[in-house]
Amino acid sequence: MSHQVLKLGLPKGSLQKATVDLFEKAGFEVTGFERSYFPRIDDEQIQLVLLRAQEMSRYVEEGVLDAGFTGYDWIRENASDVHEVCELQYSKATSKPARWVLAVPSESAVQCPEDLRGGLVATELVRATRAYFEDKGIDVKVEFSWGATEVKARLVDAIVELTETGSSLKANNLRIVDTVLSSTTRFIANHAAWQDDFKRTKIENLAMLLQGVIDARSRVGMKMNVARPDLDKVLKLLPAEKSPTVSPLAESDFVAVEIVIEDKIERTLVPELKRAGASGIFTYPLNRVIH
Repeated sequence: MSHQVLKLGLPKGSLQKATVDLFEKAGFEVTGFERSYFPRIDDEQIQLVLLRAQEMSRYVEEGVLDAGFTGYDWIRENASDVHEVCELQYSKATSKPARWVLAVPSESAVQCPEDLRGGLVATELVRATRAYFEDKGIDVKVEFSWGATEVKARLVDAIVELTETGSSLKANNLRIVDTVLSSTTRFIANHAAWQDDFKRTKIENLAMLLQGVIDARSRVGMKMNVARPDLDKVLKLLPAEKSPTVSPLAESDFVAVEIVIEDKIERTLVPELKRAGASGIFTYPLNRVIH
């Protein structure tokens, strides 16, 4: 018996492992992605295809795929007309946006973009780089670079290269002059697929689960026991986005308090809670946080 299927593109390359990890933490099992361009997923209503992020938005726009994951940079570069379902802030190394930066050798006399007037710039992100210089009214020649752009920095006047941490640029003795474009991962859909009830529901469900995984990465659950006389004092310390859960215990003089907090405040909050009278405090990782 035939059934409806959502054709979904996963990015091959640097984002591949991070994307598969995201799916697995959202409760899906993805297999075969190391060996095949058509990985398997334990959902018969989803068909996966691995494609380069650079190509993804074009295939989604043309309807070859119903939806897919790619960077904002490549949507811009391809000038693709797609529906943006949501922004998913994850990448291969950090949760921070990746940046396409204008860079020159450390010894270069170039200090600002205007110093490149009449020069030659190499990049894989040609269209967006041309738009950047045109917006500034700077006349430069932008040529396409087939990878390893850092190596060409000493053959041309400047390069525009993607960086997350800047470590590769430093290792090649390059200096950042300006940021051309910041980019995060986007979940995109074909306009016709977005109007299809089955596909839209499937896409929205995926977006909810994946965003929940990302939101959970920076949060922990916290639970503690509190004597009733100390409860107000403890509750005033809690920065929960909503009211914490307070449950009675078998011992009537105590209650259990449970909240979700940002993990970065846990180390300062726990000692304060202990001093305020909380006991049996423990924290635990979260798989998903659905708002």
